[in-house]
Amino acid sequence: MRKTTWLAAATAAALSLGLTACGSGSATGKGGGDDNGPLVVGVTPVPAGEVLHHIDDKLAAKAGLKLEIKEFTDYVLPNTALQEGTLDANLYQNQPFLDDFNKSKGTDLVSVVKAYLPPMGVYSHKVKDVTKLRDGATVGVPNDLTNEARALKLLASAGVIELKPGAGSDASPADVTGNPRHLKFQEMEAAQLPRSLDDMDAAVINNNFAQDAGLSPTKDAVYLESAKNNPYANLLAVKKGNEDDPRVKKLAKLLTSPEVKKFIEDKYKGSVLPVSGN
Repeated sequence: MRKTTWLAAATAAALSLGLTACGSGSATGKGGGDDNGPLVVGVTPVPAGEVLHHIDDKLAAKAGLKLEIKEFTDYVLPNTALQEGTLDANLYQNQPFLDDFNKSKGTDLVSVVKAYLPPMGVYSHKVKDVTKLRDGATVGVPNDLTNEARALKLLASAGVIELKPGAGSDASPADVTGNPRHLKFQEMEAAQLPRSLDDMDAAVINNNFAQDAGLSPTKDAVYLESAKNNPYANLLAVKKGNEDDPRVKKLAKLLTSPEVKKFIEDKYKGSVLPVSGN
């Protein structure tokens, strides 16, 4: 059964997850758009947290920007905190996820700028080329709304399946119109896919779960997303109406600067890809 990512995360968050405050500024966690105060930004630890800490350590002071960085361990709290005003911005999600969250939760959060892409990849212990999958192969895909569509689009871009024209961010196996290899799609929790890889011919795995399992996107993926015109790039988001906050504009400029591009290229070596602008 397919479900939205935020619902699964919300259950976990209600049980045990919280946030950790770090970085410059006070530890109150209060946003609110004070132009003279620190910009309070919610992030997941990797890569968003690492990118923001690099900016805070090396670039922010020169740009006249103070940052307070709050790390979250789920995908729901950064958006609910942003909506409620305890954050000024967040960096961790892509546009389809943000759109689905707004629709599902009644929030009004908007993108400011795209920052980087943690590329989704196809992984396999049985083939070195995604186009060499056997007839009738089983391919694992995430079972949440946004990531299943993303996985199917990735397989379509590799040429192993075709999707009906106009298939969007809610595409499912029902939208597969061409399947010459008669691939069988096994839907499961995204986090379980790396652990189940030996039981399938291939799996489409999110970047963070791949790296957590010791898989290198650049070395182990048999097919990998490109950053060019990719709607799944992670973005800086704010509550609607705060796009013109001078601090937000400064951070957006830094996120797309040559210095941050070089940091991402040097640190992640292709496992995270820089993007420029919108």
